[in-house]
Amino acid sequence: MKFTSLGASGLQVSRICLGMMSYGDRAEREWHLDEPEAEPIVRRAVEAGVMFFDTADMYSSGQTEEITGRLLRKFFMERDSYVLATKVYFPMGPSPNERGLSRKHILSAIDASLRRLQLDYVDLYQIHRWDYETPIEETMAALDAVVTAGKARYVGASSMYAWQFAKAQYAAENLGGTKFVAMQNHYNLAYREEEREMIPFCVDQGVGLIPWSPLARGLLAGSWKRGGMRTTARSKSDPFADDMYTEDDLDVVDAVATVARDRGCAPAQVALAWLLAKPAVSAPILGATKIAHVDDAIAALDVQLTADETATLEAPYRPHRVLGHQ
Repeated sequence: MKFTSLGASGLQVSRICLGMMSYGDRAEREWHLDEPEAEPIVRRAVEAGVMFFDTADMYSSGQTEEITGRLLRKFFMERDSYVLATKVYFPMGPSPNERGLSRKHILSAIDASLRRLQLDYVDLYQIHRWDYETPIEETMAALDAVVTAGKARYVGASSMYAWQFAKAQYAAENLGGTKFVAMQNHYNLAYREEEREMIPFCVDQGVGLIPWSPLARGLLAGSWKRGGMRTTARSKSDPFADDMYTEDDLDVVDAVATVARDRGCAPAQVALAWLLAKPAVSAPILGATKIAHVDDAIAALDVQLTADETATLEAPYRPHRVLGHQ
């Protein structure tokens, strides 16, 4: 395993982050794995050196945090030997105060997450989306209170516009509080709109990128075929992916397959290697439902793409509308 700093912070993370969203309630999504099914996958990741894990309070209505907490306690003897991230924003109950980024909800949500995880603190506490109804100054002050109370070591953000992220960082600095050290954004070979503003801003400001959906929800690994054919349980029952990607993106998939064939490796390894080589990317967040998914991610760390291969992969890209901020 290789390790790196999360942006300009002193926090060291493995270059692969295991996303825990796939482990939860199958009644919510048929491709979810329950805890016994998830355990060997997480064990394989830990054995390979992965020590960075990402979850969120809303995944399976809190069940994913519970599973995450139990599994990490099983595989790590010391709390300081792994890095855990979770997120806040989406509804966790029927009340209007059980959602969003108000001070009330953030301070309640971190306590609820820690109870489910059975931990005293998380390493990275992230806002899952931008809250248009709460002043960003209130949100950043609340996040600073979470850090000051010792319930989180660092704070981060997820998909939003670059102007919003810049506004949040300015608000934190103006308040003399805690700034974001990480951006968890939607970024992969099939969706590169983040290269326009968000990524240059993060590079300039020393913010680490931990991209979600690095394989475009399986698209880049070959789970979609032309004519609407889907080859995995997730690709057959993932309306979010259907809203984000189209058959136009299969030209990129073909380029990934070509480079992978010439190299004699899996398409997932090529797609992840491309992402790992990009400026400011600390660790792509891998969603794994098979041990082979973990093995491909680990193998990608040793794939060094040539300039010609990178050009082949990037040439078919077509601009998209902004995706993933909702």
